[in-house]
Amino acid sequence: MPGPVAGSTARVYADVNTLKSREYWDYETHVPNWRQTRKCWEQFVQAENQHLVSPEALDLLDKLLRYDHQQRLTATEAMEHPYFLSTRYFSEKEVAKHCTNESCWVLVGTRVYDVTSFLRMHPGGEALILRRSGSDISAQLDGPPHRHSENARRWLEQYYIGEIDRDCTELHTETLRQRGNKPEAQDGTEEDASAKCSKVDDETDLVDWRKPLAWQVGYLGEKYDAWVHQPVDRPIRLFESDFFEASTKTSWYMVPAVWLPLVIYLSWYGYSLLAQESTRLFITSEYSFLIHKYCFPFLFLLGMFLWSFVEYCIHRFVFHMRPPAHNYYLITLHFLLHGQHHKSPFDGSRLVFPPGIASIVVGAFYLLLRQLLPEGLGTSLFVGGLCGYVVYDMIHYYLHYGSPRKGSYLYSLKAYHVKHHFEHQRAGFGITTTFWDHPFNTVIPKQTF
Repeated sequence: MPGPVAGSTARVYADVNTLKSREYWDYETHVPNWRQTRKCWEQFVQAENQHLVSPEALDLLDKLLRYDHQQRLTATEAMEHPYFLSTRYFSEKEVAKHCTNESCWVLVGTRVYDVTSFLRMHPGGEALILRRSGSDISAQLDGPPHRHSENARRWLEQYYIGEIDRDCTELHTETLRQRGNKPEAQDGTEEDASAKCSKVDDETDLVDWRKPLAWQVGYLGEKYDAWVHQPVDRPIRLFESDFFEASTKTSWYMVPAVWLPLVIYLSWYGYSLLAQESTRLFITSEYSFLIHKYCFPFLFLLGMFLWSFVEYCIHRFVFHMRPPAHNYYLITLHFLLHGQHHKSPFDGSRLVFPPGIASIVVGAFYLLLRQLLPEGLGTSLFVGGLCGYVVYDMIHYYLHYGSPRKGSYLYSLKAYHVKHHFEHQRAGFGITTTFWDHPFNTVIPKQTF
């Protein structure tokens, strides 16, 4: 099915921009799911929000949703409607009104973007965008202090909703673009800045987003690596089966809810074993020393430290392996393990590991330590590592969705991790700490946000 022309999806959303769930109006993902879309539309109308929608859009969407199985409008036919084929134009006065965290618009040249849903994701924090809402951000995209990557520009294109009306622009003596660029001088025209933005073109995408992706990506071959590192802001469905799909998702709070009780229990159990004063570590067959119960806190912290190294190694050598272009199964495995996270980094349901899947890896580490070390020592190290894993998953989620205070450790860590996603996918493998990136020479160059 051919995709929409530029701005088609955006026109519907522009008319219902106060809706929290922008994805309902992404026809590529949700128009085929007519029942879900109809339910959302009915709730919207019942909420007496019709005044927010233009009569033309209201009439069209009503026709789209009133269908039967014999004569229903296909998505292709819907997108050929004149309303969708036109680009929406805004006056600068209209753009300037959208300057809050409830509705935030920005300009790049003459192109208008609704970045409301991106505010909490921005590595520089919400305030940085809100200060420039309603104005041209071309200078900020090009830097200094931070020049945004092509992936960042491509990401921005997903929020495109229309153009500035040039006729209205000529009536203003000081335009929004001029006001937006006042603090920092910028060479070049607004058309130059606009031209640098990469388009998101569903028509030429290598996969069919209306179908589960798990069994498609393996056919991408040598194109897979470039495709998976071009992030998008849209939900991913991996499997046709609802059961298997649900098993790949989890809410962030499930991680501490499942693992922290186990951390508490194993901490007590490990300490009890050491308190029996029977745990000895053999250096040779003839020489050993007693591990006292007071060593437990140090063993716990050592376990957390060792986890940070395991975290780095798994992220770098497993999650970021480059599967052979000819191997369908390894490409699919890579996508399931980590590729899907890089393709859709803000899919909140897949930012932490589902406990069911994680338990396999956790159990393997526990059995390994039990075989290599005395039970008391192995348990004490393991529980520290398990706690480190919980901290890792929580920090990882926060780096994607949190808004840390500027200048804080988590603020710099968030900026570091976002650069890993958008610019330096072959570096910056530390999540909870950048410590291991230094000895292994994978540190991302510093830039200021």
